[in-house]
Amino acid sequence: MKRYGNLFSKIYAMDNLVEAHRNARKGKTHYSEVKMVDANPEKYLLLIQDILINKTYHTSKYRTFTKIDKKKEREIFALPYYPDRIIQWAIVQVLEPVWMKTFIKGTYSSLKGRGIHKALLDLKQDLNDGVGTKYCLKMDIKKFYPSIDHDILKTIIRRKIKDPNVLAILDEIIDSAPGVPIGNYLSQYFGNLYLNGFDHWIKEEKQVKYYYRYCDDSIILAPDKQALHQLRTEIQVYLSENLNLELKSNYQVFPTNIRGIDFVGYRSFSNYTLVRKSIARNMKKKLTPLQGMPDLTPHDQNVIGSYHGWLLWGDTHRLSNKYITPLMGKPVIA
Repeated sequence: MKRYGNLFSKIYAMDNLVEAHRNARKGKTHYSEVKMVDANPEKYLLLIQDILINKTYHTSKYRTFTKIDKKKEREIFALPYYPDRIIQWAIVQVLEPVWMKTFIKGTYSSLKGRGIHKALLDLKQDLNDGVGTKYCLKMDIKKFYPSIDHDILKTIIRRKIKDPNVLAILDEIIDSAPGVPIGNYLSQYFGNLYLNGFDHWIKEEKQVKYYYRYCDDSIILAPDKQALHQLRTEIQVYLSENLNLELKSNYQVFPTNIRGIDFVGYRSFSNYTLVRKSIARNMKKKLTPLQGMPDLTPHDQNVIGSYHGWLLWGDTHRLSNKYITPLMGKPVIA
């Protein structure tokens, strides 16, 4: 297996730092720290370059808060924009091409050219195989990010990276919080790397044809229900013995065409796709009050656009006509 060195100088190269700032600031130009760097980017990017070259970078103190997502509480770790978010972007821009070569095509979370809608399209296409996709095993991992073992993650990273300076800064970031902190830009890649061996085991050793993973949520399709139950048992053993992880007890095995497959925000059947009920419910709650408003704020317009994007990927003409279309022509207050 090829291992990559001579990467550190690419990370602190000024053109890479300029691009990192440009990417990290997207959607955050109203942040005070972004405005600070924007006011004198040469000054602040040179300071970042200096702390990287001199190896004096240490992860800043996290700001933590709790977010409730689908009735689950998640502890979110937030780092300052300067220098941490810029540095993490600079690292990813150099290492992403190395890591992308190792990922199977059935993993989608936070990867270039993939994401939610690529996962949805692949699943819909595969559901055309009515026999091979008759049953679904749906599962996710218990407290995935907090449970990631630092020593195992570092070992996985060293299988592809050998530059000691890059390894040192990655180790420093990994050890800056327990598990892998939700909210770090690098955490998305650490999560994919941590499960990458598992992905290859599923596809290559277990010869699973239809497998899809988004973060720690996975689905496997097969013609045989009992085979999926047996595979689930083997998966739990693999995760426990190799990654110190545990599946949640709420795994499900069910016929795909009766219930549909709830994955990446949609319920997919062989011949149609619905938006997940919780997304539709939240959309109705947010958009119904706007129906009677004479005009909209820019925030309202963004919310409408976001839900419109969700609906475009499903068979949701009635929802769209009732909740989106009446709002599309309304004036927007500057």
